Amino acid sequence: MTTLKTEFNNPGIGLGCMNLSHAYGVPLPEDEAIKALHAAFDMGYRHFDTATLYGGGKNELLLGKALKTLRNDIFLASKGGMQIGEQSGVKEINGAPATLRKQVENSLRRLQVEHIDLYYLHRLDPNTAIEASVGALAEMVKEGKIGAIGLSEVSADTLRKAHAVHPIAALQTEYSLWSRNAEIAVLQATKELGTAFVAFSPVARGFLANGLQDVDSLEPKDIRRNMPRFYPENFAANLKLLEQYHQIATTVGCTPAQLALAWVCAQGDHIVPIPGTRSVAHMQENLQTQDITLSADIIRQLNLLINQTTVTGSRYSPAQQVEIDTEEFSS
Repeated sequence: MTTLKTEFNNPGIGLGCMNLSHAYGVPLPEDEAIKALHAAFDMGYRHFDTATLYGGGKNELLLGKALKTLRNDIFLASKGGMQIGEQSGVKEINGAPATLRKQVENSLRRLQVEHIDLYYLHRLDPNTAIEASVGALAEMVKEGKIGAIGLSEVSADTLRKAHAVHPIAALQTEYSLWSRNAEIAVLQATKELGTAFVAFSPVARGFLANGLQDVDSLEPKDIRRNMPRFYPENFAANLKLLEQYHQIATTVGCTPAQLALAWVCAQGDHIVPIPGTRSVAHMQENLQTQDITLSADIIRQLNLLINQTTVTGSRYSPAQQVEIDTEEFSS
């Protein structure tokens, strides 16, 4: 099986491609997005992560156009089971076998490939047993359409149920200094099962990258506007954490974003962060994190400064929370 870290001289840091087309305001113009993806490849990225949901399929179309000629040299990951409904025009979660088969076929077409290295169930469908969803994906592994199966935003219990049906190559969930839910059970479960842990939003949706000082500057359709940690009163409280955080980055001799990524990488050899950015300069900055090693004392300082008890506001709003299956800290 093609692996997340060893194949294609993968540096162990992937590129989350969502925000090129989805969720963070107006998408990047196609020509600029293609140039950014080519630059990412040229500087060393080999693991590219997309999904059926992103831009209603437009992100997969973008990657297909940009990366088709590089197909044999990249690790390509996508997701299904959550999409923008053709009739409803809103997000729908559906992990039924027939739906997943159709979405895999559509992903292959949009990506202009015959095989996707890693395909995730994007969300657990409460109306479909995880065993049925994974069983359907397992059939597509046998057919050669996908190389391995992943799960996104699920609990350790769901992971174990799925793994009993077919090996789960990767579990993807949010993980950063300010989102520690994975530490409740999932990090240990992935390690025990030999499942890669793929960390999205490892720089806290830009908060730890020194990229946002005022939530009023966010575009109207930026998803962070609906996330409690970015509500004005909560964000103001969270900003107070950054002065000492930046001092630690200065001590280490790295940027704030690199400090956040280095901390994530230090939490386990099986962890693969996939920071997303539209900036080629930030892509390079993030990739250079592989050269940074944090001391035990620095990690201790970071753990004390930013954790689930010092951050103000929950990760998701109540409406968003019902869509995920991850463990939650007791309030």
